[in-house]
Parts: sequence; C-alpha cells; structure tokens
Amino acid sequence: MQVVKEFLNGVFILTASPFNDDRGRFVKTYHVDIFKEFGFETDWREEFYSKSKKNVVRGMHYQSSPKQHSKMVYCLQGRVLDVVLDIRNGSPTYGKHVSFEISDDGCEIVLIPPGFAHGFCALTDDAILQYKVSTVYSPEHDMGILWSSFGCVWPTDRPILSARDKQLPNFSDIGVPFHYGN
Repeated sequence: MQVVKEFLNGVFILTASPFNDDRGRFVKTYHVDIFKEFGFETDWREEFYSKSKKNVVRGMHYQSSPKQHSKMVYCLQGRVLDVVLDIRNGSPTYGKHVSFEISDDGCEIVLIPPGFAHGFCALTDDAILQYKVSTVYSPEHDMGILWSSFGCVWPTDRPILSARDKQLPNFSDIGVPFHYGN
C-alpha cells in the first residue's frame, strides 16, 4: 500500500498492491500501522457500500459538527468518478474540488478528512463503492450540497439522482459548516 498523491490539503489517494492469480484477486485495503504512520484515521465506526447504475450521481454529502467524520472510500466493482469538495472556511482550498476516477482495477483508496463534501458518479453499471466512516451515522447531522452547484464537470448530462439529492442546497447557500484548522 502506498500514498500516491495528496489533494486539497488532507485528501489522499492510496493504491493497494493486489495479489492476482488464476483464482482471482486479493487486495488489502487497510493496515493500521501504515495509516498511523501517515496520520490517517484508524478508528472506523461504520461501514457501508452502495451499488449504482451507470450515470447515478450520489452526493455531495457530509456530516456536520459535532458528528463530522473522516471517510475511506474505494471501488469494489466497476468505475466511478469520485468528487471531493473543500467546505472548510478559511482553508487555502475552500470551495475547490477535485475529481478522479477510481476503479476495481486500479485499487485506489480515497481518504477524506472532516470538512469535505463527497460524492461520485457511476461510470459503469453495477458500480459498487465501499465506505468506512469514523463516526456513526447521525440523521440530524447528515448534510449535503447540490451536486451541480460548485463547478464540477460531471461525466453525464442525464444524471440519475435521489429525491433528497435533487433538493440539497447550493454550495453558496450552505453557510460555514467547518472552520479550517478546527
């Protein structure tokens, strides 16, 4: 497992080293000592996965204080365009986003600290994304930003969205959910 790149002051991509043979593939997605060495989250509280059809857009989601969380994301099947938006007021990258493709072939692992909204667009049918989070889901702290309101160029002109995600506020209307450095 190795750190490939840091994005947006705290968002990292790791790559896992898969073991492939005639049976298939074996991939280690988490190693506590490696995560601790780089100062990454090591205390995961919940884990989820989503299965999405091509052109499904999920996001942009975050959990507000005091239930904010770090997130670890990787693609178990297919390919997705993963998107992370800095919503930490005072951050040098506030309001900036980064997008990158992650896939089951590439073995990329995205590490997202508190203060970022996260979403993705499925690029293939039956894309499966796995999430680990550092706090338990809290409905009253579950927040989001309208997927089309912060300048991201999404890879579809016909997104499939949940009713909730269609109604999320614009980025310019969310206020200040996080402060940089806190």
